Amino acid sequence: MSRSRVAVLKTDPSRVLEDYDRLLELGGAAEALSRGATTILKDNISWHFPYLSANTTPWQLEGTICSLRKMGFGDLVSVHNNTVVTDPYRGEKLNKLAPLYAKYNVSEKYNFIPDEIRWIEYVPKAKMLALDKVYPRGIHIPEFFVGKNIVHLPTVKTHIYTTTTGAMKNAFGGLLNTRRHYTHTWIHETLVDLLAIQKEIHTGIFAVMDGTICGSGPGPRTMTPVEKDYILASSDQVAIDAVAAKMMGFDPLSIKYLRLAHDRKLGCADPREIEIVGEGIANVNFRFTVGDNLASRAGDFFWFGPMKSVQKLFFHTPLVYGFVFGSYFYHDYLWWPTKGKRMMRKVRIDSKWARLFDTYGGESTSE
Repeated sequence: MSRSRVAVLKTDPSRVLEDYDRLLELGGAAEALSRGATTILKDNISWHFPYLSANTTPWQLEGTICSLRKMGFGDLVSVHNNTVVTDPYRGEKLNKLAPLYAKYNVSEKYNFIPDEIRWIEYVPKAKMLALDKVYPRGIHIPEFFVGKNIVHLPTVKTHIYTTTTGAMKNAFGGLLNTRRHYTHTWIHETLVDLLAIQKEIHTGIFAVMDGTICGSGPGPRTMTPVEKDYILASSDQVAIDAVAAKMMGFDPLSIKYLRLAHDRKLGCADPREIEIVGEGIANVNFRFTVGDNLASRAGDFFWFGPMKSVQKLFFHTPLVYGFVFGSYFYHDYLWWPTKGKRMMRKVRIDSKWARLFDTYGGESTSE
């Protein structure tokens, strides 16, 4: 059996699009994806604000689209999801992704609009670790996803509940509906279940990860952006997340979702068994930390702490809207105006990637 392969390149704004060509070739995109199938582009908009490190970057999206088209994958469709703190329409505009979908004639679908994507009950062949218990009335997935390739577009960043987030976590919004908050207590097991389902329904899976500006701290939104100049790609969702975790300074096998996926042979999380092509990472250690914030402390209390046994009272009833409002208010009206804008102003002065971001068209990002 061949080893899992992860392509890693060091890049620069002057050549980043060309480097994405090389990255997808080294990562094996042409072999991983089925040429006869539609390819879904699943971008990652963790926050609608243009907060670099939290979201798919425009050069990541453009480089991936152009590379896939050169390889012969012409039928590309973007699928967006909704979250309690993110407006997908606003997010794709402020993060300068919408103009690229228009420029390259990539159609867009929204999995929360019933007229666009229908949700169907799905019975996985693989044994589930959590989803069948979380959703005892049946697991539902977007019908549109079945029989299609998918390319995930995450960034290199930390996460308050899963330590790191990347290719595996990117399926969370696409494959689960608006009640996905039910799964947070079992988030690690959920990510493993979702990968098992992806392997059953997709004709090919690939991930293109941007680490030009990475995120350290209480992610996936309220992080400190750190310029690192890396891009990664792989057909093994576990391996690319493990390599990113190692680069951030974590032991991949100590992260529960990666260990579970590795043990269930859904991919390789042991860096010693992964073939790295392109740029060596033996001495790379970003020394990132996760930390916490007000939102994570509330989540720890209700999902993992003293209130875990009665969480259904809060999250399976209309009381959940109080928590939705609290998260939205904290992120958009407390953290963004007091810290987020200041961090982005500093990034715009210091980072060559922020200057590249500003060259892309689209709406003003002065919010």
